[in-house]
Amino acid sequence: MLNIISIFLGGGIGAVTRYLISVNMAKHIQVNLPFATFLVNIIGCFVIGFLYFLFIEKSDISPALKLSLTVGFCGGLTTFSTFSLELFEMVGNHQFFHAFSYIILSVIICLIMTAIGAYFAKLI
Repeated sequence: MLNIISIFLGGGIGAVTRYLISVNMAKHIQVNLPFATFLVNIIGCFVIGFLYFLFIEKSDISPALKLSLTVGFCGGLTTFSTFSLELFEMVGNHQFFHAFSYIILSVIICLIMTAIGAYFAKLI
């Protein structure tokens, strides 16, 4: 039960963080591209890469905390469904170049950020 509560709390914090990033980016960036989703997915990939390798080295961290930060926070922060909806809208609006670029950049940069997060965790 503690694991479920931990995931619930971490997920809520991650989702609220995503929302606040989206609202603040909408105020400051006035373009028709999904920068907020792109940013939270990049941040989430870095964080989960960092935490994954940190937790491998640090076995004394409680399982509930590990789940809260990875499954909860990172799961609530990042969003594949919004990414997919944005792509769907781009294709529906015949923005094929933007859609293709968004897919390629998201996958490549998120993979790189996961690796960078893992690298930094190994330094600790």
